[in-house]
Amino acid sequence: MPDLGIAEFPGIIMNQSAEELRRNTEEVLVPNIVRELTRLAQTTAATAEPGFDEIVFEGTLDEVNEHFLEKQWSDGLPIVPPTLDRVRAFLRYTERNPQEVIGNLAPENREATIWNVAVNGVMAGCRPEYMPVLIAAVEALADPDFHLRDAGATPGWEPLIILNGPIVKQLNFNYENAVLRAGRQANTSIGRFIRLYMRNVPGLRIAPGNTDKGSIALGMNVVLAENEDAVSELGWDSFSSARGFARSDNVVTVQSALAPTIPIYTAGDRALDHMETFVEIFGGTCAFWSHTAIRRGKYFPLLIISPGVAKVIARDGWTKKEMQRHLFEHTKVSVRALQAHAWHIGITAYDLKEIVKQGIVSDAYVQSNDPDRLVPAFIRPEWIGIVVSGDPGRNQSKGFVQNHAQAPPISKKVVLPGNWEGLLADGRGKHGS
Repeated sequence: MPDLGIAEFPGIIMNQSAEELRRNTEEVLVPNIVRELTRLAQTTAATAEPGFDEIVFEGTLDEVNEHFLEKQWSDGLPIVPPTLDRVRAFLRYTERNPQEVIGNLAPENREATIWNVAVNGVMAGCRPEYMPVLIAAVEALADPDFHLRDAGATPGWEPLIILNGPIVKQLNFNYENAVLRAGRQANTSIGRFIRLYMRNVPGLRIAPGNTDKGSIALGMNVVLAENEDAVSELGWDSFSSARGFARSDNVVTVQSALAPTIPIYTAGDRALDHMETFVEIFGGTCAFWSHTAIRRGKYFPLLIISPGVAKVIARDGWTKKEMQRHLFEHTKVSVRALQAHAWHIGITAYDLKEIVKQGIVSDAYVQSNDPDRLVPAFIRPEWIGIVVSGDPGRNQSKGFVQNHAQAPPISKKVVLPGNWEGLLADGRGKHGS
């Protein structure tokens, strides 16, 4: 709504004195509201969108990149020009109609299509054979439960892609040392794709435009692939099988990642030696954000553990479910801390009794009226994600705080074309790998 009037309140509300709030309300906000309600709106014509296979520009590589920057179609890095031939090369790796609509994406309500998935995949530097993974990732974005419309919120979370299945090895994803580091083409280019797509189709952009209001963003977009071999050796469920898929399925999960923990180094030959530190660092970090999660009734934090650490825990007879249960039962936060942190973000009335009354969370939060009582920081044990990945030769793990109801984990099965093996062989020949 380009002609919508906006009355802006100056400054940061939570940092103003009572006198500043009164003055800014009476002298600035109210006059602004009156002005916007009484002005004559100027209707502007909607900008025509290019056709799905329309050539929008011709020029040299430098000229194409400058044009895309001017149109805000780029993330600021050089892009691969999405020529018709390059886009069609991607479309060979799917049997779906290029004009098929996957969904409508807010805030700018554009259609996600197979065609514009391919276009953005080319621009991000992906290989054509990544196309089935790209489609599954966009299907996750388009799922109504992902709440993509909230992706420009101030906490500044990033969409983290978690990948499972045989395709991890088929497409040469990194799942060992330096996992989540840019450097392996599959992990890096698909990570770039998800943010580039969110910019170009739903329209989540930083200034100019300001549809993305993330205050200080995480700045991480590299695919996290689980070590399927390590999971099998441990006898554990993979991340995707715990979410209801077969181990043979290729699965893309996309969820919000708000903030990481410090590197969690753990030592010892018993599971509890490691779990106590996970509760302290991973649980403690997540607890600081649990006030808003409890209020929304959603929380899906993620713990990444190296195969070396997982081996000790599994040898002691623990599964991922036992880990989840221990984290859930031992990670606590005081009600006083919940109320204080909620107030800092503008929730001036944080009433746990009302939250429980509405059925959002269990009555574990209202067992007494003591403001210093400890309550669960996690809402359900099964909502704590655990992925085995990282350097098998190090005793390091790392956790990610998730942004409650915004972008909970959404998993989609990767659908491969019928001639997948032949296409892969053809692609390897062209790429020399």
